[in-house]
Amino acid sequence: MEFPRLLSPIKINSLELRNRIVMTAAHVGFSTSEGEVTDRLIDFYTHRAEGGVGLIIVGGSPVDEHISMPNMVRIDHDRYVPGLKRLTDRVKEAGAGVFIQLCHVGRYIHSSMINGEKALAPSAVYSPFTGETPRALELEEIQVIQGKFAEDASRAKEAGFDGVEIHGSAGYLVSQFLSPLTNQRTDKYGGSVENRMRFVVETVEKIQQAVGPDFPIGMRIPGNEMMKGGNTLKEAKHLAVRLEEAGIGYLNVTIGWHESRVPQVNSFVPRGCYVYAAQEVKAAVSLPVLTCNRINDPALAESILRQGSADMTGMARALIADPDLPNKLMEGRERQINHCIACNQGCYDKIFSFKPVTCLVNPRVGMEKEWVPSPAEKPKRLLVIGGGPAGLKAACTAAERGHRVWLAEKSGRLGGQFLLNRNIPGREELVTLVKDLTDHLHDLSVDILLDKEADRQFVQELSPDVVVVGTGARPLFPDIKGGNNENVVHAWDVLSGKADVGKRVVIIGGNAVGLETALYLAHIGTLSPEALHFLVVNRAESWDSLEQLVSQGIKQVTVVELTRHMGKDIGSSTRWTVMAELKRLGVSLLKNTKAVAVHDRGIDILADDKTETLEADSVVIAAGSESENTLLDEIEGLVPEIHIIGDAKEPRKAIDAVREGFLVGLTI
Repeated sequence: MEFPRLLSPIKINSLELRNRIVMTAAHVGFSTSEGEVTDRLIDFYTHRAEGGVGLIIVGGSPVDEHISMPNMVRIDHDRYVPGLKRLTDRVKEAGAGVFIQLCHVGRYIHSSMINGEKALAPSAVYSPFTGETPRALELEEIQVIQGKFAEDASRAKEAGFDGVEIHGSAGYLVSQFLSPLTNQRTDKYGGSVENRMRFVVETVEKIQQAVGPDFPIGMRIPGNEMMKGGNTLKEAKHLAVRLEEAGIGYLNVTIGWHESRVPQVNSFVPRGCYVYAAQEVKAAVSLPVLTCNRINDPALAESILRQGSADMTGMARALIADPDLPNKLMEGRERQINHCIACNQGCYDKIFSFKPVTCLVNPRVGMEKEWVPSPAEKPKRLLVIGGGPAGLKAACTAAERGHRVWLAEKSGRLGGQFLLNRNIPGREELVTLVKDLTDHLHDLSVDILLDKEADRQFVQELSPDVVVVGTGARPLFPDIKGGNNENVVHAWDVLSGKADVGKRVVIIGGNAVGLETALYLAHIGTLSPEALHFLVVNRAESWDSLEQLVSQGIKQVTVVELTRHMGKDIGSSTRWTVMAELKRLGVSLLKNTKAVAVHDRGIDILADDKTETLEADSVVIAAGSESENTLLDEIEGLVPEIHIIGDAKEPRKAIDAVREGFLVGLTI
C-alpha cells in the first residue's frame, strides 16, 4: 500500500514537517527525579526521530513545581535549558520537528507531593482522582500561572524547541477552567462558556507576547470530556473557533479525562474510535487538526487523512512499539512494522506504577543504545522449540543477527496460548503480535516446522549449536472433589473452541484467564456491532431494547475466587474496564469463596462458613498454570548451549516472555 497523504509534508505556521505522523506527548519516566534530561531520554527520542517521524512532542512538562508524576521532563527553571538543548539538537539533526507540551495538573496532584499544601484549581471541587478538595485560585494567582506558561514557552524557544503545546485535556488545570463540572467561579473566569475559556485564551495571548508570532503554539483539547454534565463536542467546536481567533497554530483533539469511566486507550477501544471528534472540530476551523487515540495502523492513518477527517495523526504508542515505522513506510517495508497491540503492559501499567516505560512489542524501549541487535561475531545453528511469543521473539532476534534458525512448534499454528486472545472481546488486537512476528520469521527465512514435537532424537539429528526451550505452560487443575466430572472443562479449551459449555456456567478462578473467559461466555448471544448499527440506522428497536440486547447474552456466568481480589494479574489500566464489562454483562463475581466439590447438579461452594450449591451445566477451571519444561531433561548434554525462556521458565505475563526471548536472541 502507498501512503501519499500520511508521508506528505505539512506546515504549522511557518514550520514545515516532513510528514504528518506525530509522536504525541507521553510520559516515559526517563528523566532524573529532579526533571533533568538524561542520555536515556535523548536516545529514546532520537531513535524515533531517526525512524522518520514528522513531529515529536516531548512531555508533558509541568509549568511550575506542581508535578503529578516522578521523573517528568521539567522546563520551569533556566537550569533545565542546557539539557533540553541537547535533546532538541539531536532530534532536529535527525530531521524531525520537536515541540514540548506545557501543563499544569491543577486538582490532579495530591497534597503529599507538594509539601502538604492543597492543590490549586479554578474552584474548590472535590477530586476523586486524589481523594482531596483543592483550593480555589485567587485572581492574582491566575495571572501568575498564566505567566508561568509564557515564561516556560520562552524558555522552550531558547532551548531549541520548534514550538509548544498547551495541555488542555485529560482533566488538568486548563480542562478544569473550561468545564462546568470543575469551574464554579462567579468572576470573569467562570459562568458562561466564553468566561470559562478566558483563562486559556489569555494564556495563549501571553505566550504569543513572549515568543513572537512565528513560534507555533498548539493545544491539546478534549473533543468530549466523557464526563456526565461536562463539555461535549458542541463546546469543543466553540473552543476551537475561539482558539483559532486567538492565534493557535494547530489543535490536537483527544477524548476524555483521567476520571472518565469510558475507556480511551486500551484494547477495548476500537481502532480510530475517536476520530469523529477531530473530524467535527476540523469542520469548524481552518487550521491543522491532529487526531489521536488508538491509531496504530498506518493504513488507518492514511485513510483518515485521505477522507479529510484530520490533517495529522498522533501515533505515540505506535512509535514506542516501532520507532522505525515511518521509514518502513517510505521504504515499502510495511509488512515489517511491529504494531502496538494496546496491551498497556509496558506503557500505562508501568507509568501508573511509577516506573519507566517499556513495551511488550519492543523490549528495547529505554535501552536503545545498550540493546542493539548487531550482527553475530560467529553465526550459529539455533533451534527454538516452542512457537509462543517468547520463542517467536527469540527466533526473530537471532535470525536478524545472522544465525541460522529453526523453529519447531508441536501444534499446527504459531502463537501458543497468546492466540486465546482472539476470542476474548476487547482483547482480539493482541493477536497482532503473533502475525507480526510470523511475518518477520518468513522475511528472515527462518525454517518453521509446524506439527513437530521436538524430542531427543529430533534434536540429535538436527545437531544445533544452541537450543532455546520455549515450550510454554500447561494448565493447573485444583485438587477438588469431583474435578474429573464430565461437565468440567478447562478455560483454555473453552477459549480455543475445543470445549463447549451449557447455559449455566461456573468458572473456578478469578484471575485474568478466568475473568476473560467470563467475558467471552457472557458476550455469546449479544448483538454484534454490525447488527447494532443496522438496527439503529433503521430504528428497528427502541434504544432501551438495544441497550439490553448488547448487554444480555444467553449464558449465565458466575466466577468463584478464593481470595478477595479479582483480576489481580491484570494491569491497572485495563482491569477496571474488564470489571466494568463483566458488570454490564451481568456476570456474578463471588470473592472469598472456596470451590468445595463438583457434581452433576453443579458445584458446592464455601463462603462465610456456609456451604451452598451453585447449579451449573458446566464448570470451567481457570486455576493458573505451571511450566512445561520436561524436554530439558531429555536433551541435556546433546548441545553445548541451552536456554529456557518464557512460561517454560516460569509462568507470568507476555511482556516478560517477549523480553526474555529478545535478550536470548540478542546474546547468543
